[in-house]
Amino acid sequence: MIKIEIKKKSLLLKIAVVIGVLAIYLFVPPINRNINQMIFYLSMLDIESIKQYILSFGIWAPVISFLLMLLQSVAAPLPAFLITFSNAALFGWVKGAILSWSSAMAGAALCFYISRFLGRDVAIKLTSKFALESIDEFFDKYGKHTILIARLLPFISFDIVSYAAGLTSMSFMSFFVATGIGQLPATIVYSYVGGMLTGGAKLMVTGLLVLFALTVLIYMMKRIYEDKNVKENNIE
Repeated sequence: MIKIEIKKKSLLLKIAVVIGVLAIYLFVPPINRNINQMIFYLSMLDIESIKQYILSFGIWAPVISFLLMLLQSVAAPLPAFLITFSNAALFGWVKGAILSWSSAMAGAALCFYISRFLGRDVAIKLTSKFALESIDEFFDKYGKHTILIARLLPFISFDIVSYAAGLTSMSFMSFFVATGIGQLPATIVYSYVGGMLTGGAKLMVTGLLVLFALTVLIYMMKRIYEDKNVKENNIE
């Protein structure tokens, strides 16, 4: 009886949190307007537009960039490298890298706790059932190394991995450390590149990153599909 009561209270608390967040988004016009605006600029996949949007907030620009990265993390699968490039161009590659790394870490932690606290159903709604099941396969095969592999490719939106990690028995500290270590080198490299390149060169590199990210993603999905077929054939 005690366990049932605890489960009921936990479920009610989760429902209350979800309803509360939705209510704030739907019925607080400034928050609704700003979130929709952020999603719009991110979905444009245009670095210059994102830079101008961040700059329009003046001294609050770093805060807006931080919030953009949080939103990017929650709203899969928007690409993080656009914000990383923008931060490097606006604040210099060193300060930009620090801002991008710290905000991405906060975003990863947020996704981890959303899925751990609210469960798979909410994580699926924020990502997709197929995406989570695909990452589940990687966790089964590579365990905690999945986190490190994903973080070494920061231009790929890794929020799905963060959601999936929250659904495993992995401790938050293990997740956080693997995320930080895996993400840091690539964040520094791409911040440096983003700060040095301009105009057509930056556009070309951005296109190559998108192409490479898609190639890696397709390769990952292919490996998962092949491994799944092998397991099914062995069972038969």
